[in-house]
Amino acid sequence: MPAAPEPSATLLDRLLALHPKLIDLSLGRMQRLLTALGEPQTKCPPIIHVAGTNGKGSTLAFLRAMLEADGQRVHAYSSPHLVDFHERITLAGDIISEEKLAHYLALCEAANDGQDITFFEITTAAAFCAFAAHEADYLLLEVGLGGRLDATNLVDPLLTGITPVSLDHQDFLGSEVTGIAAEKAGIMQPQRPVIVAPQPPEVADIMRQTADRVGAPLQLGGQDWQVGEEHGRLVFQDERGLLDLPLPTLAGAHQIINAGTAIALARHLPLDEAAIAAGLQNAQWPARLQKLTDGKWVNEVHARLPHADIWLDGGHNEAAATALAQWLTGQNTSRPRHVIIGLLASKAQDKFLAALTQNATTPPDHLHFVPISASAQGVAPETLQELASHIGVPSTCHASCNDAVNSIEAADALILIAGSLYLAGEVLSANRG
Repeated sequence: MPAAPEPSATLLDRLLALHPKLIDLSLGRMQRLLTALGEPQTKCPPIIHVAGTNGKGSTLAFLRAMLEADGQRVHAYSSPHLVDFHERITLAGDIISEEKLAHYLALCEAANDGQDITFFEITTAAAFCAFAAHEADYLLLEVGLGGRLDATNLVDPLLTGITPVSLDHQDFLGSEVTGIAAEKAGIMQPQRPVIVAPQPPEVADIMRQTADRVGAPLQLGGQDWQVGEEHGRLVFQDERGLLDLPLPTLAGAHQIINAGTAIALARHLPLDEAAIAAGLQNAQWPARLQKLTDGKWVNEVHARLPHADIWLDGGHNEAAATALAQWLTGQNTSRPRHVIIGLLASKAQDKFLAALTQNATTPPDHLHFVPISASAQGVAPETLQELASHIGVPSTCHASCNDAVNSIEAADALILIAGSLYLAGEVLSANRG
């Protein structure tokens, strides 16, 4: 492969300027570019395509770990990244190299020839080119936004999956959960099995109707398969029988559903129970209730607060806040619990704050509001504090996440940093040193 003339960061900055809107859901531009590139999406390994509001990444992390435990080579595509763009593209288990990323970005830029195309579309095209050029057994493909008009939705998948659906990105997908569900269901394909996580009744109805119309064999969680925790184990059951498995290592009760969705997908692949069990224990997915135990930044915090536990989560909508509240409920309430929050303007901040505090049996002891320096869309801490003024939980505004942590005095505090993947990325970047 010839050396790329420019670093990927330079290319990415230039690609951002190709379309006036960061998000503009359409398939026309993407189809044009893929045609110019020789249809690389048709030359990829067998694809498992997953949409949903929450849990897409975790579900695919479980499935990837299951496949890798079985010795399979796995490509993966996810978004957004936390620290480096390269994280979005994994080739047979390894994050794409700088040389390869720059090569495929330059290839797509040349094929696009200056025409209108969004950043996500052209970078997804680059990912397809990389996946097509490298051998693997499977490609795990995560939808970026919605589903029906998402740039990833020009593939013929082996399987599709839909994780829990709730309100998010209403400015692009609509304000009704049924409309959002219809967009997610748009990835269903004729004669391709679709695994759907347990859903609210109105969402489940949309899934059934779409599957019937498209002709996609549907397996709906809570109806065609069940998953739950029993006696410290994960129990999964479908028409093929019952599996008694270890609990997933990813924290939070919501990960039971994500693990179940991954298992239901895995049942359509040549994977045995041992690989499924190993995947549940080996899966890693940063910034999804991730406990930070070492690293430059964490070590600095522990030097001052030696017994503090630090958790990081990028969840940013009402459903994610509810999951965090349920997790907080299960923690030791004798420890001071501090939640550091940064949110984007595009999110329903009032609903996030209400869900986080009102769905916990014992609310957090203190909220700390911080800006998000990595995004111009970050909400000012003072605005968040005003929204939270009626909640009844003490709160403080800070200039940074560091300032918030430095204000905590309890050596055994439980510290949760949440509200945005941008904020999570800032923390992980600082922790790398």
